[in-house]
Amino acid sequence: MAANEDAAQDFAPKKKPPSEDEKRKKKIVPGSLMKALMRPGGGDSGPSDGDQIIYHCTIRTLDGVLVESTRSDYGGKGTPIRHVLGKSKMLLGLLEGIPTMLKGEVAMFKMKPQLHYGEDDCPISAPDGFPKDDELHFEIELIEFFKAKARMISAKTVTGKLIMSHTEGEPYFFTFGKSEIPKGLEMAIGAMVREEKAVIYVTSQYLTESPLMPVIEDYDEVHFEVELVHFIQVRDMLGDGRLIKRRIRDGKGDFPMDCPLHDSLLRVHYKGTVLNEEKRVFYDTRVDNDGQPLEFCSGEGLVPEGFEMCVRLMLPGEIALVTCPPDYAYDKFPRPLNVPEGAHIQWEIELLGFEMPKDWTGLDFKSIMNEAENIRNTGNRLFKEGKYELAKVKYEKVLREFNHVNPQDDEEGKVFVDTRNLLHLNVAACLLKLGECRKSIETCNKVLEANPAHVKGLYRRGMPTWLWEILKKQGLISKWYKSACLTCLASKVMMKVDKSTESDATAALQKLKQKEQEVEKKLGNNLKGYLTKSLEKLQKLKLM
Repeated sequence: MAANEDAAQDFAPKKKPPSEDEKRKKKIVPGSLMKALMRPGGGDSGPSDGDQIIYHCTIRTLDGVLVESTRSDYGGKGTPIRHVLGKSKMLLGLLEGIPTMLKGEVAMFKMKPQLHYGEDDCPISAPDGFPKDDELHFEIELIEFFKAKARMISAKTVTGKLIMSHTEGEPYFFTFGKSEIPKGLEMAIGAMVREEKAVIYVTSQYLTESPLMPVIEDYDEVHFEVELVHFIQVRDMLGDGRLIKRRIRDGKGDFPMDCPLHDSLLRVHYKGTVLNEEKRVFYDTRVDNDGQPLEFCSGEGLVPEGFEMCVRLMLPGEIALVTCPPDYAYDKFPRPLNVPEGAHIQWEIELLGFEMPKDWTGLDFKSIMNEAENIRNTGNRLFKEGKYELAKVKYEKVLREFNHVNPQDDEEGKVFVDTRNLLHLNVAACLLKLGECRKSIETCNKVLEANPAHVKGLYRRGMPTWLWEILKKQGLISKWYKSACLTCLASKVMMKVDKSTESDATAALQKLKQKEQEVEKKLGNNLKGYLTKSLEKLQKLKLM
């Protein structure tokens, strides 16, 4: 019996010893690390061990006093931090907190001293004068994370004996986090930057077996000569594996600071392929556009959504291969004649360059208002095309810029207030179209708080008013009929209160009359039956 127990113990799987980071995490006690979400991110999962993470970090005291930051706005260099999660030396609070974040997320971590530089045996030395004994706020923006690849040149023993060499022929590529190279070598490469060359000394305890070195001989230490050529980025844009961007050629500049993240004028060459059995090319700017690139303004719905999402994360000169599902390609965008419905698309995109929008700093009031009107007109066009979300973004962009505009006299003040009110009402109209009635009312209230008698503000707020919530619960009204009655009532009130709105009100009534005739023609006089059916459908869709 004892022999059998010994045998069972011999064949029992051995537990992998905990890593240094896992040992550190065991020191975390409840309440020592608190997280507050400041801006949500995208995707379904956060980074994991082996991912290279890129993030900005701003540290403040609990009273809001700035301690240090990577951001140029707060005195930093503007260069985000790059680490390999689980490999690089990191503060314990960040090691625990960052894996809970999504791409693009901004979070505030409240850390006790033992979670930052006050940790016993902290692997990172605190900067001079750093308040390591204080509880602090760490504001983190997770810009990006991805698996990285690099090149290894040669490996030698302490005596100079050459173990392996890749100085000729194809370089050796590997992926972080997959144990494809010895552990110590991977840890060191994670701290390198692009185009850096280094000699890395790895002792025997970190010379783990890997495809690079399948057999570890009795080496006390190995010297690896490494050149980090580039990172091949593979980005899951939606977090579900459907929209994938693969970087084929590196661009110029630093990611993401030199990407066209904001609305810009972009110039690209691209080749579009239908991902069917034939993999047929349906358009190539170099062939079908007389060699001329495509120029378009981002944020205006001029290219498919998946196309624009990926281009915004490219650097000038970069070439990327984008695999796109139908709903982000041409199923919701004017489809080329030679692209079938429901087609999965692959674009090979080269970003030639881009021009940022004009900076309003230093512009006089008239120029600022002209720029604002141009952007608002673009929003109006998008609204008429039914692209309400994009239109809302345009209006909100101008409203944000208006926070920094200071009219110099009463005349400028009136123009400014009128334009701002108009933009708020434009946003309210978009929200109403998007089905966000409560937010639409709240946006109208911003206008009415300053001017309770603002006729168009009252008119716009009347469209989604709470009164109709009572009626719809009683099953007395359909979505269209609700809009029709409110339009009629509000339009007549407008004409009585403000004669200058008579043309707009008359147009609204005329449009309503045409709609009524269309409904009657289609359904005859049986309007009640139509309303009942509409109500049932909307209730099923949870629109009523």
